[in-house]
Amino acid sequence: MPAIGITGGISSGKTTFCECLREFCPDAKFFNADKAARDLVDLDPQVKEELLREFGPGIFSDTGLNRERLRDIIFQDAAKKSALEKILHPRIRRQWSAEAKKHRNAPNFFFADIPLLYETGGEVMCDHVVVVACSREIQVARLLQRGRIDRAIAGQMIDSQ
Repeated sequence: MPAIGITGGISSGKTTFCECLREFCPDAKFFNADKAARDLVDLDPQVKEELLREFGPGIFSDTGLNRERLRDIIFQDAAKKSALEKILHPRIRRQWSAEAKKHRNAPNFFFADIPLLYETGGEVMCDHVVVVACSREIQVARLLQRGRIDRAIAGQMIDSQ
C-alpha cells in the first residue's frame, strides 16, 4: 500500500483529518511527527543532553521540557530554531521512514502526519501527499483555544512554518 503524507500548517486540522481517516481505515497505520518529537524530548537521554547543551538548563523544569520557554527562544533567534531542527528532524525522519518502509508491503494504508513535510524534503518518500489547510483566522482561533498564548505568539507560530 502507498505511503501517504499528510501536511499543513499548525492548527490547520491535520489531527482531525487523521481521526476521520482512522474511522474509515481502521487497519491503517499512522505516524505522527509531533508525537515523535515530544517522545524524543521526553524519553531520549541523548536528545535531552543535546537540548541542554544548546539551550541551557532553563528549558527544563522538574516536570520536563518547558515548551513555552523553548518556543520563546526559537522565535527570537533563527539560529536556535535551526539548531532545534537539526537535533529533532533527522531522528523523526529516520523513525517515519523506517515505519513507511516497514508498511510499504503491508495490506493497509500508511499515513504520516508531518507538518513540515515539504520543508524537510520528506515528500520524496511519499506516494501521495494530502495538504490540510484553513484560513489564518481559523488557525489563530484554534491556537488561542489551546491556551497560554496570545494572538501575537499565535501569529509567530503560524509564520514560523
